[in-house]
Amino acid sequence: MAGKRGSRSKSSRSRKQAPRLTGKARVWAWVRRLSMWGGALALLGAIALGTSVFFAARGMPSFASLMSSQNGQTIIVRARDGSEIVALGPSYGEWLHDEEIPEIMKIAMVSVEDRRFYSHFGIDPLGLARAVFNAMQQDRRVSATSTITQQLARNVFLNSNRTWDRKLREAVLAMALEWKFSKEQILELYLNKVYFGGGAYGVDSASRKFFSHSARELSTAEAAIIAGLVKAPSRYSPTADVQAAVGRANVVLDQMRKYGGLDERDLAAVDVSAVNLREEAGQNSIRYFTDYVLPQLDVLLTNDSFEPIEVWTTIDVGMQAAATSAIQANVPGGAQGALVSLDRDGAILAMVGGTDYISSNYNRATTAVRQPGSAWKLFVYLTALEAGYTPSSGVHDVPVTIDGWSPRNSSGRFSGDIDVRTAFAYSVNTVAAQLGNEVGFSNVASMARRFGITTPISTFPAMVLGSSEVRVIDMTRAFAAVAARGQSVEPYGIIRVTNADGEELYKHEQTRSFTLVPDYVAAGITDLLQTAVNTGTGRAAQIGRPVAGKTGTTSDNKDGWFVGFSSGITTGVWMGRDDNAAVPGLQGGTAPARAFASYMRYAVRDRPEEEFDTDLQLPEWQLEPDDEFYFGEPGDYYYIDEQGNLIEPGRPSGAGDQEMFDVDGERQGTRQGSSVAPGSSVQDMGLPDPPQAASDDFLERATGGTLPSGQNRRQGQSGVTVQRGGDPP
Repeated sequence: MAGKRGSRSKSSRSRKQAPRLTGKARVWAWVRRLSMWGGALALLGAIALGTSVFFAARGMPSFASLMSSQNGQTIIVRARDGSEIVALGPSYGEWLHDEEIPEIMKIAMVSVEDRRFYSHFGIDPLGLARAVFNAMQQDRRVSATSTITQQLARNVFLNSNRTWDRKLREAVLAMALEWKFSKEQILELYLNKVYFGGGAYGVDSASRKFFSHSARELSTAEAAIIAGLVKAPSRYSPTADVQAAVGRANVVLDQMRKYGGLDERDLAAVDVSAVNLREEAGQNSIRYFTDYVLPQLDVLLTNDSFEPIEVWTTIDVGMQAAATSAIQANVPGGAQGALVSLDRDGAILAMVGGTDYISSNYNRATTAVRQPGSAWKLFVYLTALEAGYTPSSGVHDVPVTIDGWSPRNSSGRFSGDIDVRTAFAYSVNTVAAQLGNEVGFSNVASMARRFGITTPISTFPAMVLGSSEVRVIDMTRAFAAVAARGQSVEPYGIIRVTNADGEELYKHEQTRSFTLVPDYVAAGITDLLQTAVNTGTGRAAQIGRPVAGKTGTTSDNKDGWFVGFSSGITTGVWMGRDDNAAVPGLQGGTAPARAFASYMRYAVRDRPEEEFDTDLQLPEWQLEPDDEFYFGEPGDYYYIDEQGNLIEPGRPSGAGDQEMFDVDGERQGTRQGSSVAPGSSVQDMGLPDPPQAASDDFLERATGGTLPSGQNRRQGQSGVTVQRGGDPP
């Protein structure tokens, strides 16, 4: 027992003597544990990554196989009738081996795309850390940090989807490439396979396309231009935008000066603007459309295959040609024009993004944002109609000031009392301002959002006159929804995609439409739009059949718009200068309206003429109240006719004899033919009792007494009680 007590005592003492950890010691203990666990996890991650890279390198094709493999995809684009409109695909020059590629080309590419190319192992940790730090400092997304090796891995093995899964696979494949091939081999593969725009893959193809000679003969300026294309081939293409290409090439030269080890004096003498470019024949404006729809394939197609495909589109070749001619024939000198035309289901029938695709492939129909001017009043009047106005409602064209802002009419005059229809047809600014103020500028903005405007919208008072910038395709979509009687419309350009064997890879399914405004609002705004073309500012858009539309002109004639619809086709036209300078004489009712009419005469020629539904079936709350609304039909109640006679239910005025009462209810006699004897009451004739003015309970409370026992007690009825020979109680 003593031994046991002794041992228990020792154990107790040892527990009591165990040192307690201080706060700092506990922290360090946790740090050590986390470090151990973190190190273990990092080790496991490194083993997993190394294993992935090892097996990826083992399964990677040989250098010879990669040389012969074709990246890029052949795409045949077809119109809605099945005819081929353009064939897009890779164009390859000669394969240049490492020793054949000019050193200046290598320096230019490494300097601008991956300056630590010769020191990293496929991914650039320093570049990634810098990108993450900059993103955190500037509160934005992490910018692109792909190395040349990563770009090669993506171009050869993957697609361009921006997903974490794809980025992880890209990193693994990049390290596998570095494991298997030398830096010289990787750069040779890259320079012979990278895309430089216009279908050109590889430096030799790009050199022949832009400078008409082999890449073996590239000068420093030419190498800088080609190296600058990789970041954005369409934006910096020297055949599309020379200034953009020269500016980008100068950035490349600056990078070469910093990281290429070249003599500054030699580089300073390089004049990129003096480079002779190969002249290229004009291309059909349909390229604006293909540039818009083909990038959508990355989303529509889920596989990563590079097999040839055929894309069946909504474009109508005849309408596209008519649209191109309409813009080119009517656009003012020095200005640009854009057009989008939609079928009633949202199918894009024609798209023109500028006057010449080769001189500028910038798509003003889908990318440019410009002020719509009075075309924006569509949303102001939609909001007003939804709030209870009708086309015939009275408004006042008078001077008005809202929060210090005083709009003026283009005519400089005020018309006084007019109706909504006239105010819209002649684009009266003061009325639009008053309506916007009354219904709420935020509600007008919400209406625009409802109808598909995707750009930022101001809610200052001047917004009612179109101060917020919009895209042509968005405005056209909004008017198409009006043409669809207030149902939403979603523009689309691709009908289906098939592979070389005819297997369907994608098929368009009509999106579900939503009611944006009630039928009576759509009918009302169509009434206004039709009047604007028939008698208002849009008369130049008439085509010999019903047309509804709206003009738009911004201050100093910087922008001109006409957007309208007829026979199920909605078309939007914009004209103006890219530098936003004034265009003398440009108004929505002139050149844009004429271009609209020129195009639409062709577009609707084979379609039946359609009358617009402008019959306003107003909701019950908007109807003017009348007696029948409150009391029912005349045969259901007593009433006083024009002569002051009480008419009983079911008996027309003048049919038979009626007793006549004065305003107090006293009998004044009988009309001719009366069968009511003097001294008799209506009750004596066995007719239904007319309703009394107040209930018996009310009368008893009001008089403080009890009604005679013989009095009829009829509760809760309106009207008067008729008594013989005296006033009503």
